[in-house]
Amino acid sequence: MRDLARGMFVFGYDNYMAHAFPQDELNPIHCRGRGPDRGDPSSDHIMGNSSEFQKAVKLVINTVSFDKDSTVQVFEATIRVLGSLLSAHRIITDSKQPFGDMTIKDYDNELLHMAHDLAVRLLPAFENTKTGIPYPRVNLKTGVPPDSNNETCTAGAGSLLVEFGILSRLLGDSTFEWVARRAVKALWSLRSSDTGLLGNVVNIQTGHWVGKQSGLGAGLDSFYEYLLKSYILFGEKEDLEMFNAAYQSIQNYLRRGREACNEGEGDPPLYVNVNMFSGQLMNTWIDSLQAFFPGLQVLIGDVEDAICLHAFYYAIWKRYGALPERYNWQLQAPDVLFYPLRPELVESTYLLYQATKNPFYLHVGMDILQSLEKYTKVKCGYATLHQVIDKSKEDRMESFFLSETCKYLYLSPWKEFFSEEGGPDQVGKSGHRPKPQELKVINSSSNCNRVPDERRYALPLKSIYMRQIDQMVGLI
Repeated sequence: MRDLARGMFVFGYDNYMAHAFPQDELNPIHCRGRGPDRGDPSSDHIMGNSSEFQKAVKLVINTVSFDKDSTVQVFEATIRVLGSLLSAHRIITDSKQPFGDMTIKDYDNELLHMAHDLAVRLLPAFENTKTGIPYPRVNLKTGVPPDSNNETCTAGAGSLLVEFGILSRLLGDSTFEWVARRAVKALWSLRSSDTGLLGNVVNIQTGHWVGKQSGLGAGLDSFYEYLLKSYILFGEKEDLEMFNAAYQSIQNYLRRGREACNEGEGDPPLYVNVNMFSGQLMNTWIDSLQAFFPGLQVLIGDVEDAICLHAFYYAIWKRYGALPERYNWQLQAPDVLFYPLRPELVESTYLLYQATKNPFYLHVGMDILQSLEKYTKVKCGYATLHQVIDKSKEDRMESFFLSETCKYLYLSPWKEFFSEEGGPDQVGKSGHRPKPQELKVINSSSNCNRVPDERRYALPLKSIYMRQIDQMVGLI
């Protein structure tokens, strides 16, 4: 499986470098680039290719500049570009060199300087907002555009703390972490006093919730992820307190189905979209981004619930050979049919294997890899599926396919900590590992350190519950 995943990455990466670099993405059908300059040097090291990693770093240093009249999304520029630069810098300067010799002769912190330059150009997004929540877009040369939208999603504004925090600590300049943390606190202060839930779209000037849907998918997903990962990285108790409170509200209002994953009667556990103020169901669909949540549950030790939720998303994958962007669980059919090679299900599979060592999750990884090879591989890379039913394609290979999807498929037997865009993040001597009593886990009968040996070699779910989930998505 590892060799196949490496081959998938190399095929996509080589074609990106040949036809698209330094542009953001590859059009794999017509073999050309698209989007602004980006350059991501932080993936080759994982595959053990030191020479290509070093070559990519030098290319980025010599060819990429942020001094251009280009308007970017603050969130995407942070997790994809800033995160890549910081990850590559840490890989080069890590005295332990865990991935082999990735050092570069005469390296003078150029990637860190580039990250600093980019972050300074993003800072105007945090200015002139009455709430402290940043504008969603900024021009790298001129600042916030005059016609900028005052509405932003919770995930986009509240998922900057990992990269900005790492940058602040590497530079010894608290500015970046301070503005990112202020945005998180501002969003947190706007949560419903009745339910403790947040909405998915907010006005950055008034603090009014424009989008009142609360769920685990688009618009909210990485907000929760960054609360926990920020605590693991930096050890700030307020991050953990916010996460624990958010997780409690999620369990109280979003979770449906039986109390336990692997015992009892009733429907399998499922997390739905509700109104943030009332907790009432808003619709009957989930989106593919929600597949990250089992992985997050693994990180806090709620492995049993993670197993059940992951099984639901994997059943959808088995039915279509991909994960539709939006799936209606009541109609047992996709609402939005495309699949842009997203990594969330793969990441959760990787983390569940690390937690349980159950070879079932290696089987899941291989199944996903083979589906990608069968349905998405084209002349110059891997293409977005326009329609998961007929497998028609769009001429686009998102950058996260290389930096996350391929990487998690390759990494299953390894242990590492990754940020939103799949980069290894290690700050200082070590990250802060939460103590079990610090994490207020609900509905959990086990954690990562207490998976019984007999569970490692059986199906993670009893067969009756596996069949129940398969029936739930129309597989049988």
